[in-house]
Amino acid sequence: MDINEKIEKLATQYSSKLDKQVQKRVKEMEDDDKSHYLIYRVLGISFEEGENIDLYQNKGRFLYKYAGSFLEEAATLCFVEKFGEENAKKVKIPNTRGERPKTFEIDCLIEEREAYEIKWRDATTDGDHITKEHTRIKVVNDKGYTPVRLMFYYPNRKQAIKIQQTLETLYKGIGGQYYYGDSAWEHLKDKTGIDLLAILQEIAEKNSGAKK
Repeated sequence: MDINEKIEKLATQYSSKLDKQVQKRVKEMEDDDKSHYLIYRVLGISFEEGENIDLYQNKGRFLYKYAGSFLEEAATLCFVEKFGEENAKKVKIPNTRGERPKTFEIDCLIEEREAYEIKWRDATTDGDHITKEHTRIKVVNDKGYTPVRLMFYYPNRKQAIKIQQTLETLYKGIGGQYYYGDSAWEHLKDKTGIDLLAILQEIAEKNSGAKK
C-alpha cells in the first residue's frame, strides 16, 4: 500500500468514527431537557434555531477533535514513510523543569534529533498555554532535541494570533523551528518528499464528487 492509499484509508477511518459519534450524540440530544431554550427565545433566537445551534455546537466539537487527530496522524505517516517506524515515533519524556505535568509528549521524534509538535490549528487564547509550551520546549531542548512546531492552519482571531507569535519567538529563541500555513505544508514536503496537501486535496475532491 503506497502513502496515498494509507492516507486515504486513514481518512475513511476517521470519517466513519466522526459519523458514528455525531449520530450517537444526535440520538442523545433527542431526549435532552430544552427548558433553557426560553433564554434563547428571550434573546431573539427561535426554538428551531436554538435546536440547530446546539446541534452544530456538538457536531463542531467532534469535528475539531477528529480533524486535529487525523491531520496529526496523516503528517506522522509521511514521516514514518520517509524515516521508518524506528526513526519517526511518538515518545514521552519526563518533565525535568517542574512537577506538573509529569511528562511531555513529542508527537513525532525524528532520528533522535528533531522533536515535532504537530497541530492542525491552534486557536487557543489562554495565556497559560504559553507558560506550558515554554516549559515543554525547554525540556525538549534539555534532552538534546530540536523543538519543531508544525501548524498547518493559523488562527484568525487577534488574541490567538498574538499567542502564536509569542510561541514562534520562544521556539526560535531556543534554537527551534516554527512553521505554519504554507510553510508547514512545504516543510513536510521538503522533509519527506510527500506532498500531503495535494493528497488531501485529491481525497476532498473525490468526496465532493461522490456527494453530487
